[in-house]
Amino acid sequence: MARKLATIFVALLPILLAVASADSDPLLDFCVPDPGTNPIDLNRLASYPCKNPANLTASDFVFSGIKSPAQIPASTEFVGVAVNPVQFPGLHTLGMSFVRADFGPGGVNPPHYHPRATETALVVAGRIYSGFVDSSGRVFAKVLEEGEVMVFPRGMVHFQMNVGDSLATIFGSFNSENPGAVRIPATVFGSDIKVGLLEKAFGLSAKELERLKKKLGPK
Repeated sequence: MARKLATIFVALLPILLAVASADSDPLLDFCVPDPGTNPIDLNRLASYPCKNPANLTASDFVFSGIKSPAQIPASTEFVGVAVNPVQFPGLHTLGMSFVRADFGPGGVNPPHYHPRATETALVVAGRIYSGFVDSSGRVFAKVLEEGEVMVFPRGMVHFQMNVGDSLATIFGSFNSENPGAVRIPATVFGSDIKVGLLEKAFGLSAKELERLKKKLGPK
């Protein structure tokens, strides 16, 4: 019996870990935070009281900020607009957030990952080369057409590029209200990691690293 229980536990362990690592389950139907006169701080959401439900309207649960594409910088041909409880307070405690990403021709969303969420990405316009890399280094990638969805497992490095000749748009959703984003190029070459370490790790010269740091470091 003990061996049988151990086998069942091992089989259930990935599920138990996934449940334990998700956003906390809500204790109320909803909780639109009331930060008073200050802007909402994403890292202090739990400290805000909920607005009185009697004073809420349908408008508290509607967001209109991503109906149109944002201005796409010519330097990157890519722009992403995140929507979490800071922009849309009605999301608070619901365990989700989302993003709109627009790509000019050739635009790239550089390799990055979300430490606290799995993402699904729906292509609503254009053609996007999209994929992720698993922990063994295997790449799962293909060109997505309009209407197709790809999933990026939590913590996996993923990327996207517009391979069409017109504007492309993706709507991404996350199973966390604060998924986080770690952008690989900026994190590695735009941070204060010692140049000597980066030279040995990537086989780059100090001059090459300095150029990358200027390009990818804080503006």
